[in-house]
Amino acid sequence: MDITIHTSVLPHDDPDASLVFYRDALGFEVRSDVGQGRMRWITVGPPGQPGTSILLAPPAADPGVTEAERRTIAEMMAKGTYGWILLATPDLDGTFEKVEASDVEVVQEPTEQPYGIRDCAFRDPAGNMVRIQELR
Repeated sequence: MDITIHTSVLPHDDPDASLVFYRDALGFEVRSDVGQGRMRWITVGPPGQPGTSILLAPPAADPGVTEAERRTIAEMMAKGTYGWILLATPDLDGTFEKVEASDVEVVQEPTEQPYGIRDCAFRDPAGNMVRIQELR
C-alpha cells in the first residue's frame, strides 16, 4: 500500500488574517483561494513540497453542522482548543525569530522537551495551535 498525506484541514474565522500568517509569517505558498468574504477555502503549503497542503476552511460551512455545533466550534476556536498542526524545521531558532517578528501570539519559545524533542508553539489568527519541532 502506498498512502501519503495530501491535505490537512484547519479552520479559520478570518481568511485574510490566516493568509497573512501562513503566507507571510510561515512562508507557505498560496496554492488556491476560492470563495468570497469569510466563506473562503485557502490552500497553502511549504515551497518545494507540492504534494503536501493545508486547507484553511470556514468551520461552519458544512450544511450538516447544527447551530449548537457551530456555537461549540466557535467557543473551542476562541479558546484555541479546536485545531492544531505540527510542523518541523532544521532551524528552529531562525524559524522562531521570523515567525515571532510577524507579531503573532507566542505560546512557547524554543524549549527542550523532556521527551527528547525541541520545539516552539504559536497560535494562528483562528486560535489553532501551531507547534514547530526541530529536525535533528
